[in-house]
Amino acid sequence: MLLHPLSVWGYEESIRLDPVKIRVALPAADPPDNADCNTDGSRSPCVALLRVCREAPHPMINTSTIRREWFSNLRGDILSGLIVALALIPEAIGFSVIAGVDPKVGLYASVVIACVIAFTGGRVAMISAATAATAILMGSLVRDHGIQYLFAATILMGVFQILAAVLRLGRLMRFVSQSVMTGFVNALAVLIFMAQLPELINVPTATYGLIALGLGIIYLLPRVTRAVPSPLVAIIVVTAVAVIFKIDVRTVAQLGELPSTLPSFGLPEVPLTLETLRILLPVSLTLAAVGLLESLLTAQLLDDMTDTRSNKNRECAGQGIANMASAMFGGMGGCAMIGQSVINVSSGARGRLSTLVAGLFLLVLLVALQDVLAMVPVAALTAVMIMVSVNTFSWQSIVKLRSNPWQSSIVMLSTVATVLATHDLAKGVLVGVLLSGVFFAGKVARLSRVTSTLSEDGRTRTYRVEGQIFFASAGTFGESIDLQEDVERLVIDVHSAHFWDISAISALDRVVLKARERGRLVEVIGLNEASSTMVERFGQHDKDGTVSAPVH
Repeated sequence: MLLHPLSVWGYEESIRLDPVKIRVALPAADPPDNADCNTDGSRSPCVALLRVCREAPHPMINTSTIRREWFSNLRGDILSGLIVALALIPEAIGFSVIAGVDPKVGLYASVVIACVIAFTGGRVAMISAATAATAILMGSLVRDHGIQYLFAATILMGVFQILAAVLRLGRLMRFVSQSVMTGFVNALAVLIFMAQLPELINVPTATYGLIALGLGIIYLLPRVTRAVPSPLVAIIVVTAVAVIFKIDVRTVAQLGELPSTLPSFGLPEVPLTLETLRILLPVSLTLAAVGLLESLLTAQLLDDMTDTRSNKNRECAGQGIANMASAMFGGMGGCAMIGQSVINVSSGARGRLSTLVAGLFLLVLLVALQDVLAMVPVAALTAVMIMVSVNTFSWQSIVKLRSNPWQSSIVMLSTVATVLATHDLAKGVLVGVLLSGVFFAGKVARLSRVTSTLSEDGRTRTYRVEGQIFFASAGTFGESIDLQEDVERLVIDVHSAHFWDISAISALDRVVLKARERGRLVEVIGLNEASSTMVERFGQHDKDGTVSAPVH
């Protein structure tokens, strides 16, 4: 199947619906007098692809989409971006420590990834930067091989993520149930709060006062006015109070050395050998998978919060491009940050401009306003993160534990418990998805049934099979047919059944072949076309002369 060149970016709907054809930009790439690229007189694939683009019913620039995603909420996006930029600083520094690199590596990564993903991402208003989920996977590589290998692994990570977009792996999100999503959100809320504990334990008494002041402003100011995001006001007021009254508390300057120059472009200095690839490949694959999982889950959460849709495949590609750019400018790999994304949306952001402003303002803070940034108390940022933790947690999920099906509650609690035990969101989601699959298989298996009737002469037993026969229900199907009964003929009627996998076909084989061994004549009737194909490909009983009557 030939994909439209813009399909990875999610413009299929626009291509199909917009009657305006492409008339600009492509003539320069394939002018009318352009000679054939191939000596045999045929057009090259490149030229053919350009011709497809020219004839596709899609404008090169969709101005309405640009206005909606970039300029429909200027004030809210700009103010939200300013808040997020401040919230990114302690996180980026902390994640750099986890990865075993200088703070500037995490800060540069946050700047570059946020700026790039603003243009390439598939979920508007989502914040991507250096994260704990990816940082925790980098420590051993940096320790054993050095930071240049980290940059190379991050580039390869981006390549895998772009490949995931081409393969449309974003569709896998449909297999994440609501219970897993709830568990993911609740676990993340707990992790965000736990990350603030160092700022709440064994600290000066004044710190608690500043945090209380910040939380008071965050929750009470919206009752008076929503003209300015309350978290931004809280940061400004708490900083002013700490500076004016010269309160001795931890500030951003004490979190680590801040960079004072712009990031510079460069490629990783690693040998281009198979041994290098052997070292990088497992780390890069893991980084790519974890980064995409957390990004797509965060995108789904924001979809629910804003009642809008995101393009998961475009997000996969955007994450890959952003990570490659980060490594080329001295940054580490990252992904979507659910905490900062929730801050962004909760503060009024709805467009791509908020993400770009967050990245650019963070760069301005690091380079031009470093002295001002250094004065911000960590207590102010802690108050913001506590607010994020409280707002992120799904409190209704606690109330619904008794009313929800017990399987859903177990999936949610298992997801939370796994994340808290491992501090790895990806592992928690994996456990939740596996449990959801097991419970679903069990539920579907119970929907199948086998009934039987005996002919008037007592010589023929007819079994009627209904429902879905697959690995979870194949055993029940086999046990429902009595092979010890003294009859001459068995009829297995599967008009109302579907055989899904080789486990189901194997169960049918066992029944038929064992009945034949006991001298019974067996007839399988009513196989639908798909089930009949499965039997022809994988079955054994029909190859030994057993009668089979498929439905056409």
